[in-house]
Amino acid sequence: MISLEALTKKSILCLSLLFSNNITMAQSTDLYAHTTPIEPLVVQYGHDVQAINYFYGPMPKGWGNQPAAESPEQVDRLLQLDQSYLDKLKAFPYSSLETNGQVDFVLLKRKVKQDIEQLTEKKETYRRLEKHLPFAQDIYAFEKLRRRGTAIDGEAVSKSLYDAAGKVEKATAQLESLQSLPSSDVDFLNNMVTSLKLRLASSYDFYNGYDPMFTWWGPAPYKQLVEKLDAYEKTVASKSDWKVFDDGSRIGGTPIGRQELNKQLKDEMVNYTADELLKLADQEFAWCEAELLKASREMGFGNDWKAAQEKVKQSYVPAGHQPELILKLYNDAQEFIKKNELMDIPALADETWGMIMMTPERQLVNPFFTGGREISISYPTDGMTQDQKLMSMRGNNPFFSRGTVQHELNPGHHLQYFMNRRHKPYRERAFNTPFWTEGWTLYWELLLYSKDFAHTPEERIGMLFWRMHRCARITFSIKFHLGEWTPQQCINYLVDKVGFETANAHGEVKRSFEGRYSPLYQLAYLVGGLQLMSIKNELVDTGEMSYKAFHDRVIKENYLPMEMLRAIMTDQKLSPDHETSWKFYNFK
Repeated sequence: MISLEALTKKSILCLSLLFSNNITMAQSTDLYAHTTPIEPLVVQYGHDVQAINYFYGPMPKGWGNQPAAESPEQVDRLLQLDQSYLDKLKAFPYSSLETNGQVDFVLLKRKVKQDIEQLTEKKETYRRLEKHLPFAQDIYAFEKLRRRGTAIDGEAVSKSLYDAAGKVEKATAQLESLQSLPSSDVDFLNNMVTSLKLRLASSYDFYNGYDPMFTWWGPAPYKQLVEKLDAYEKTVASKSDWKVFDDGSRIGGTPIGRQELNKQLKDEMVNYTADELLKLADQEFAWCEAELLKASREMGFGNDWKAAQEKVKQSYVPAGHQPELILKLYNDAQEFIKKNELMDIPALADETWGMIMMTPERQLVNPFFTGGREISISYPTDGMTQDQKLMSMRGNNPFFSRGTVQHELNPGHHLQYFMNRRHKPYRERAFNTPFWTEGWTLYWELLLYSKDFAHTPEERIGMLFWRMHRCARITFSIKFHLGEWTPQQCINYLVDKVGFETANAHGEVKRSFEGRYSPLYQLAYLVGGLQLMSIKNELVDTGEMSYKAFHDRVIKENYLPMEMLRAIMTDQKLSPDHETSWKFYNFK
């Protein structure tokens, strides 16, 4: 027989252990909402790359790194680092990972392999173009002495700089005899020369004024070498075969071709070819046209949707009043989201978004507002011509703007900016992809339209303008990079098929092909949005999750390819060598 006292003590012990276990499990569950066992490797890899680039690159004049094209020595060291991380991943007990950890493992492995591929390509390009850089080794040798503060022979080092200047002069003369160089080669050479100038300057500054003999001998050959490098840079740039298209647009750009497009899509874990995405865009565009005709008829314009759209464009507010319109449209969207219980926006995120006016220079390539930490409002300035002012006002009318203010603020880019720094922040830096950045924000446009956020036909026309715009981005981006369309044909398509103002269409196309955007960036909006809509259909429409739970989970997972987000949300088990396989779109 067990005594009552012993039984009581045993019961208390069991309850204590159970309570303790529950706390541990709760803490573990909460912990893994913020991290995975692979996070340390992801973070360490990023900082290891940064450390190598700091040491083997030009010394910055302050904190952080000085961005510069890698030297051959630097490339080799980075390749060694990448191989060491592949070895670490190979030794990791992958089977012990939950799905979230498997996703980080797969993405880190892909990232390292892609880095090896890119570095190997840079190494091969350097070897091919090294004949145009006979002076590089003189500068690299000087830099290597500087890294550990080697005591130098000031006269000898100065002579090497003088000799390097002579080599630059000869290389310049050889380049001048060439008719042209591929623009990609010119970009590579100019990046290398910019890097060499930074390395030269940081090495010179280290010794000049501190080493007496170098301070005596060094300034004159250093100045001569810099002048020769400046002249070389101009000569290289003049040989580029890059030019603006002779189609009236005065826009340049370099089509990358079908093979490279498909490779980049695969790298982004999009399991469709460029040609398949053209079909997707056509199907989505046809749906938009049907919706547009319904709205046009409701407004009394029959099938003349351009006349209906013209009436919508005329609704613009007077100059000086666009900011208050933006605030009203923001409040309308937040009220709708709350009423329909779609998402809980953190109070501080709602409180702290900013507002600025876009500069006239930016408006040349950003005819509509942009967002993030703040919304940047595109509207006429006093220095614009009358036509420019009217096109800006017409293109940023209240109905066009209604569907996209939330895209730029909450729950769009501002909420991303807010949440990405609070939940799995390592993913933003390591696994950044436009299919998540723009996919999440575009998804909200699709969702709000499906929830009847656009009450009137005018509001539907405004939201449909943007949806057609996203379809058109897929079409003109791919057509251009396949070499089938010129920039002017892209502009005409936006004007004729979507209803763009001509100046706005020009800015959109110029931004796409001359800006800093990757070839896939513009098509990532609708593709990413449709990917997330497909995941929503799978989990919310079937009743497995509420809208609030779904959106809260998605935003807290931070940057990921949508296929990997789906794997987490549906608790899939992945192979460590997972390749893209998800088909998210239903072709008709």
